[in-house]
Amino acid sequence: MYAIIESCGRQYKVSEGDVVFFEKLDAEEGKAVKFDNVVLVSNDGKVEVGAPYVKGVKVEGKVVAHGKAKKILVYKYKAKKNYRRTQGHRQPYTKVEITKITIG
Repeated sequence: MYAIIESCGRQYKVSEGDVVFFEKLDAEEGKAVKFDNVVLVSNDGKVEVGAPYVKGVKVEGKVVAHGKAKKILVYKYKAKKNYRRTQGHRQPYTKVEITKITIG
């Protein structure tokens, strides 16, 4: 069984026991998180697609950790103008373990 959920402006394919990295969520470590925006559910080969979301289906998870991704460098440059700028960025994330997919 798997589901495709929508969170943080993106879609994620999840199944029970998966560990997924979301953009930073407002939840403490060890707390439960619910995802109601389920776009698709597949259960024993039977696929149900929502319009836009499947009703009665919820995905539950547990927040494992918060952190920051590896640093990326953003480099701005304009030719022949002696303009150069370097800036670093680390995207915050939330690591979530999917515990249960309930079909109601």
